[in-house]
Amino acid sequence: MKGKAVVFDDRLKVQVREVELPEPGPQDVVIDVKVSWISNGTESSFLRGERLGGDTPYVTGAAWPFPIVAGYQKTGRVRSVGAEVTDFSPGDHVFATLSKVNGMFDPMAGHVSPAITPADQVWKLPEGADGTAFSGTVLAQVGYNCGMRPAVSPGNCAIVLGDGMVGHWTAQTLLHRQADVLVAGKHDYRLQMLASGLKGKNITVSPLRTAATEFLKGRGVAIIVDTVGDLGAVDELLPLLERNSYFVSAGFYGRAGSFDIQKLRNQEITLQAPSGWTRGRINETIAGIHDGWLNTQSLVTHRFPVDQAADAWRLIADRTEPHLGVVLDW
Repeated sequence: MKGKAVVFDDRLKVQVREVELPEPGPQDVVIDVKVSWISNGTESSFLRGERLGGDTPYVTGAAWPFPIVAGYQKTGRVRSVGAEVTDFSPGDHVFATLSKVNGMFDPMAGHVSPAITPADQVWKLPEGADGTAFSGTVLAQVGYNCGMRPAVSPGNCAIVLGDGMVGHWTAQTLLHRQADVLVAGKHDYRLQMLASGLKGKNITVSPLRTAATEFLKGRGVAIIVDTVGDLGAVDELLPLLERNSYFVSAGFYGRAGSFDIQKLRNQEITLQAPSGWTRGRINETIAGIHDGWLNTQSLVTHRFPVDQAADAWRLIADRTEPHLGVVLDW
């Protein structure tokens, strides 16, 4: 079976080409993809050869992880279902994560169509759903997961490190839980996209400790969420944390993720290290997007036809202009 995919053939080399797909099995759903959403940070690290998979960093001497069809999130219409699939029917509008592909470093793929996907990695979308709004659901779920991990009391002060998409969705989730949230980022245009009720500071202009102190107004920090992999920034904020507070670590640290756990002990800080997705959390994220408090479409800055995916990656990798959410139309 043939398909079309966005393939990383080598470091910093992207092309859209035909790929071989396995024949669908009895528990598979075949999906004609309409929209896929690029995960800028994770996919960029694959494109640079920094990861072997998931949260596994590249180690010197290992085989380069190419070719690979990166990504993990898209929406589309069901073309057909396997004999053992009972929850989906042809024509259903669905969200899907990883799909099957042959001949790649990793046998599971993101940006590919048709998407031959195990049924347990497919979700039916609400009636009338806009496919774009839900095409980044895995990434939105990362932010949802970060924002749901710590205990929150109304008015608790939370600082989110990073103004990328995960930072936005983490902040939206904490705001939904009635925390007072500061997003510490480095891009004015991204901070201007924050949802109503969120506060933002550009820490290249106002140093992190200064920005945090101004935000706190004498209060303590109940929650720090690191979405960018900056342990130096976390270390800078630790003295501001209250007793029984939370440090949520969601950034990718590569092989530089060592942290002195003793630093958390004096204030009895709880460390949370969320990763991946579960069916339940995807369900809850879809509900949050549908209900409107998780806002995804406002973060889309660029759309490319899938055949121009290499141009999308030049934008992301070379930062040729301000961008945040980048989606591919199939």
